[in-house]
Amino acid sequence: MNAIAKKRVPAKARPPRASALVMNALLFKQGNAKVFSFVMPGAQLTQIADLSRIKRDEKKDKLQGFQRAEIQKHVREITEYLDRGPALFPNAVILALSPEVPFTRKRGTKTAKLNVSGVEAGTLSIPVRAEGEKVAWVVDGQQRSLALGRSKNGSILVPVVAFESSSIETHRQQFILVNRAKGLSQRLVNELLPETDDALLPRDLVASRVPSELCNLLNVTSKSPFFHRISRISEKTDKNAIIDSAVIRMIRDRVNGTSGALLHLKGNGRDPANVREMYRLLAAYWSAVAATFPEAWALPPDKSRLTSAAGISVMGVMMDRICARVGYRQGDLDQLFRKELSSIARQCAWTSGRWPEIGMEWNALESTSKSVARVVQHLGATYVRAGAA
Repeated sequence: MNAIAKKRVPAKARPPRASALVMNALLFKQGNAKVFSFVMPGAQLTQIADLSRIKRDEKKDKLQGFQRAEIQKHVREITEYLDRGPALFPNAVILALSPEVPFTRKRGTKTAKLNVSGVEAGTLSIPVRAEGEKVAWVVDGQQRSLALGRSKNGSILVPVVAFESSSIETHRQQFILVNRAKGLSQRLVNELLPETDDALLPRDLVASRVPSELCNLLNVTSKSPFFHRISRISEKTDKNAIIDSAVIRMIRDRVNGTSGALLHLKGNGRDPANVREMYRLLAAYWSAVAATFPEAWALPPDKSRLTSAAGISVMGVMMDRICARVGYRQGDLDQLFRKELSSIARQCAWTSGRWPEIGMEWNALESTSKSVARVVQHLGATYVRAGAA
């Protein structure tokens, strides 16, 4: 055998990856939005669609994305189910699709008269691009998409519904609405709300938008007493940080309560909420709280009941009581609030000892309505006595 014959014949090169996936699709409209319905092999979903996970731009402190972090256990369970063999998997994945994706209508095909009008048949040609550059985003079905990409049975055809939109706000709206009935983390909803147009949101979610926005302002404003002290789901914060749900609940009660300190700034159908003034009052009051109880404010929630959800709730109610007495004056509110808080300072046991008069151990204060009400009643009575003296 000559030298040429002995040379190894190079292996056949793999065919290049497709630059686009072409699928038969149906097009219809909902309002002004184009909606497409099609099926495709599940393993190819991650070739055309990005998973827009929630995070913050550290430079601009702006929320990006909307998806939850990958839930490994859930993904593994779905993968194992698919790997067992032929499976029924009819759950549709919902995508947001960029307007740049072309839809080519089929022509010349006669069809019988249908009961549903406004539906057109054609093909979608969706480009295959690198992560972060794709023209589709998973709005619902993140875990399913990941599992299908990992499964040995990823060739299974799955239904896909895609709406045309390149607006991240629209993606967030749909993500919240689609996932709301699935036990979606309230903390995640709270953080997404300020970044979402409330035009399409249910009324109860719209009511939570302002408290969520104020929570974010308190966390990112350098002069705020809560500056980088609030734990948010989009960023890795110190485990000792004050949980955002406690702060949002405290603000919501001040905005919506019948005697809430921020109720007069809530706005109505014609006038929007005065978020700027709400922030001014909150920052001034909690700065006074931090100055009145500096040691307790500096400690994490497991060592100080003041920074726990219970303490935030207690002092939130005291804000209502104090504002009802002193009003809403301009000027140095911080000093005014400090003076009022000084009348109850000696009655507080945030980090050690017992609460006077009620004989409760400092660490027995829990985030329950009964426990909080007991301390509020004690501090409220002390504050009234101080004012009458």
